[in-house]
Amino acid sequence: MFIRKIGIDLGTTNTLVFLPDRGIVINEPTAVALRKPDNTVLAVGAEAKEMVGRTPDNIVTYRPLKDGVIAEYYITQAMLKHFISKSIGPFNIFHPEVVISVPAGITSTEHRAVMNAAKEAGAKEVYLVKEPLLASLGAGIPIHSAEGNMIVNMGGGTTEVATISLGGIVTWASLRVAGNRFDQAIGDYIRKKYALAIGENTAENIKISIGTAISSRNKSEMKIRGRDLPSGLPKDLIINSNEIAEAINSHLVDIMNSVQSVFNVTPPELAADIMEKGIILSGGSSQLRELPEFFKRSLGVSAYVAEEPILCVAKGTATVLNHLDVYKRTLLSKR
Repeated sequence: MFIRKIGIDLGTTNTLVFLPDRGIVINEPTAVALRKPDNTVLAVGAEAKEMVGRTPDNIVTYRPLKDGVIAEYYITQAMLKHFISKSIGPFNIFHPEVVISVPAGITSTEHRAVMNAAKEAGAKEVYLVKEPLLASLGAGIPIHSAEGNMIVNMGGGTTEVATISLGGIVTWASLRVAGNRFDQAIGDYIRKKYALAIGENTAENIKISIGTAISSRNKSEMKIRGRDLPSGLPKDLIINSNEIAEAINSHLVDIMNSVQSVFNVTPPELAADIMEKGIILSGGSSQLRELPEFFKRSLGVSAYVAEEPILCVAKGTATVLNHLDVYKRTLLSKR
């Protein structure tokens, strides 16, 4: 079967690729490993992520996206080329049309970088759609209705907050605080409190295993291993979920303030709709324990995590691909 259309959720932490009739065919870390000094691509995706913090001097691992946008252009291009080729197979004779997610706050320079990287990676046409719209579609929100809906899409690099009505974004905020900042905060907290250095992957595992937005009496514990800074030797440590809540609290408050700022400029009628229906949470970082309760306590508005939140943006690209001719006239940005 020849592939003519591809949807890509190009995330800071993970990249997902959707094909019509086949669903999500790739869900891998946004990571690339290069061999020095000739800069040949050694590994992409999950294989490259396993190398983080473990490579010799002649191998360098990259996260080519930072805060949701391209930081390493040529590495991103190589990664897109790898994922597109892997998706469509070696014998596909068509250059596919590609729908790619981008942050709502993307600049014109960042916009061109994504377009050019995808075209040079083998796309025939590239359409960019803002993440809140795709996440809303993927979460099953009726974006074309006259009622107001609020989506908070929390990924690895950015948190996108948007009020959506009649098929468009009415008010929005894009905050470059999300899952990666949580990981960094956890690492910094453990270093400062226990003088223990841990790696990027360990911090992420802590967040996934026992991370929570609110402290509670029934705390979870986890045994971790790192490098004791005073002695330089390996050391074991047991930490609990309440400590993780403390570590990431300032970032959660930043996100809550961003949601509040969007409410402040949302038309009253739409704000009333959102108060009645609640806020929808999507993206991988929305899976943090007790996050809906954190928003409810902070804002007085109910919050709900979408079904399969990490897949919402990719599912949104599926909806756009299935009705590409219709969405070309409305949602899509093409150059």
